[in-house]
Amino acid sequence: MPILLILALTQSLLLTMGQVLLKFALMRMEPFSWTTTFWRSALLNWQFALCGLCFGAASLLWMYIVKHFPLSMAYPMVSLSYAFGMVAAIVFFHETVDWAKWLGVVMIMGGCVLISRCA
Repeated sequence: MPILLILALTQSLLLTMGQVLLKFALMRMEPFSWTTTFWRSALLNWQFALCGLCFGAASLLWMYIVKHFPLSMAYPMVSLSYAFGMVAAIVFFHETVDWAKWLGVVMIMGGCVLISRCA
């Protein structure tokens, strides 16, 4: 498996984990306001903190990817996170996904494989 694909999969998984944790955190937090109650609910929420770590790690990995691979190959790989996000929506939030969305995910994944083979 080409190294770009492995790095892109890891980076996309980190982005997806960050998004899932952010959604869980937002479900537990107070409604947004400029009050100490809201900020306390945000800053003391472990899911919110962990989502920040996931986004930070994904950003660092993205910087490595962009530095070492052509942007024309690296950037389309970000779309892997769309596929992972859809699966996460089903697993963690019990959302339903129709066949057209699955077809779109298959096409995204196929495009990423084709792009990574050019590496």
